[in-house]
Amino acid sequence: MKKLKHEAELVKGALLAGMKYAEDRGAAVFEPTDSASERILYIYRLLVHDKVIQPLPEDQVAQQSLRHKLALWYAKQLPKDHPLLK
Repeated sequence: MKKLKHEAELVKGALLAGMKYAEDRGAAVFEPTDSASERILYIYRLLVHDKVIQPLPEDQVAQQSLRHKLALWYAKQLPKDHPLLK
């Protein structure tokens, strides 16, 4: 798994976009006390359930691989000339 250039910023954006997706869909309401790792896992599972992203093999589901997967998902939604993609 090759690390993306701006992966940390992409993960932050993916968290916000994923939370908005889940709340707009009516699937979740996130609390301020929810940890980032809980949110990442929930968003990943929701996107896999909705067939938006391909699931990882269960033995590869770890926090780092989930972050990378969400960063890739978010990067594909950004316009080609977005600063995070350069």
